[in-house]
Amino acid sequence: MYRTHTCGELRLSHAGQTVTLAGWVQRTRDLGGMTFVDLRDRYGLTQLTFNAESDATLRETARSLGREFVVQVTGTVTERQSKNANMPTGEVEIFCSELKVLNGAKTPPFTIEEETDGGDELRMKYRYLDLRRANVRRNFELRHRMAIEVRNYLSAQNFLEVETPVLIKSTPEGARDFVVPSRMNQGEFYALPQSPQTFKQLLMVAGFDRYFQLVKCFRDEDLRADRQPEFTQIDCEMAFVEREDILNAFEGMAKHLFKSILNEEFKEPFLRMNFDEAMRDYGCDKPDLRFGMKFHELNDVAQGKGFKVFDDAELVVGINAKGCAGWSRKQTDALIDFVKRPQIGATAIVFVKWTEEGLKSTVDKFYSSEQLQSWAGRFHMKQGDLLCIMAGKADKARKQLNELRLHLGDQLGLRDPRSLQATLGGGLPASGEG
Repeated sequence: MYRTHTCGELRLSHAGQTVTLAGWVQRTRDLGGMTFVDLRDRYGLTQLTFNAESDATLRETARSLGREFVVQVTGTVTERQSKNANMPTGEVEIFCSELKVLNGAKTPPFTIEEETDGGDELRMKYRYLDLRRANVRRNFELRHRMAIEVRNYLSAQNFLEVETPVLIKSTPEGARDFVVPSRMNQGEFYALPQSPQTFKQLLMVAGFDRYFQLVKCFRDEDLRADRQPEFTQIDCEMAFVEREDILNAFEGMAKHLFKSILNEEFKEPFLRMNFDEAMRDYGCDKPDLRFGMKFHELNDVAQGKGFKVFDDAELVVGINAKGCAGWSRKQTDALIDFVKRPQIGATAIVFVKWTEEGLKSTVDKFYSSEQLQSWAGRFHMKQGDLLCIMAGKADKARKQLNELRLHLGDQLGLRDPRSLQATLGGGLPASGEG
């Protein structure tokens, strides 16, 4: 074996033991007559110590090490004088007696750190280096643990995992197929599955009753923020069940995953929101409910007043950004620039501010103060709030306003990644109004 322990394993209880480690050089530091090397593997970091007084030649070899050199070291575990509480191995170091360079390395094009100096394009070009970063590795570990827990939960619910074919006949789906030419049948093509729909229905007809698969799916369509040509989904099918049976089964799976992976427990049943309600109130079938800004429609009070943009629109709809009335012209113009991006495709936003002087709008000449007050009442608006209103084709306007809502949530710090919101179906109602 090239190692007796991993770089994330050693603790004070190992003090005095002779060990062998192997891994990658994270960084080196020279302090007087000593050289310190942080050695990294998949499991963590361990500090290595080389002392010129005990072995000057070995220390010079250590000084020649560059970032990402692959080395093997042997030494004695000792207690560190200057402990590092931020590292699991921070109480110990290895006083090295042997050092072997297994493979040298060129200076990497970016630092192998969580906060790296490499941009996306550079990191993807050197993906094998990017994968060495601890935060990237943790994503793979999370995915691995989730796959295990999904299998454990569904197996306990009498689901049977079945691997379905990847080369199939093209079937009508929501996107274009990727096609694979057949060598044996010239001019004939297989399709890669957009989903295993046909096969899981065959399994139900065959009496398999409950099926699941962590399955690779392929859709030949343009890249989007939440869509890529190749992806993996938890695919399931159930027979002899009603809607509530399905919702309860997968609410249970979500609770199981949060408990087993994050140790977060949801004891209460998930509140539920149907698709129509989610689209009407948030313009999205997966609304972020960590904050308010619920949509409100204004057709009945905003149209027929001579403002052509609203009069010609199928839908006039808006949100209330609480506490944002003090935003500058530069800040509101930045919101307009955001929605004008090609990915969103809007043309403008109408703003209504409630300041100390009262309600002020970018369309004041078309609407009286009493009419603006009726808008404010619909949005539960208070002094200091800012209305953001958009208009156009109904589906398009809702989608554009959803993008603005999420952007405002980010701007205002309302999308705390540590905040958990139980969601099933289209989502669940947010507490309060906004």
